Amino acid sequence: QVQVVESGGGLVQPGGSLRLSCVASGVSSRWYAIGWFRLPPGKERERVACISIDDGSSHYADPVKGRFTISADKAKNTVYLQMTGLKPEDTATYYCAFGKMETGTTCLGTDFPSWGQGTQVTVSS
Repeated sequence: QVQVVESGGGLVQPGGSLRLSCVASGVSSRWYAIGWFRLPPGKERERVACISIDDGSSHYADPVKGRFTISADKAKNTVYLQMTGLKPEDTATYYCAFGKMETGTTCLGTDFPSWGQGTQVTVSS
């Protein structure tokens, strides 16, 4: 069974940067995707970004385009979310999730059944 563990959250001032990490264990295939999601206080969960591990293709939600970058280290089964230009509205619990990819799909069309425990990101002065 695949498990994912996030790390790297913390308190940062507006305009600052953080890098989140997601380590996947128990993976037996390269045909998978990792998604980053966030749950802001009092709001619904939203997708932030996702990446296909096999070909590195990625997608971003509009609010984070140009500020966040998702990348993968295949050898380490680790996905990173580099966040720059952080805003107070980025404050949330961030989760990564694992999903197997089907042929011909992108990470946007992938279901993510395996979730981590979340890491808190707080952007405040």
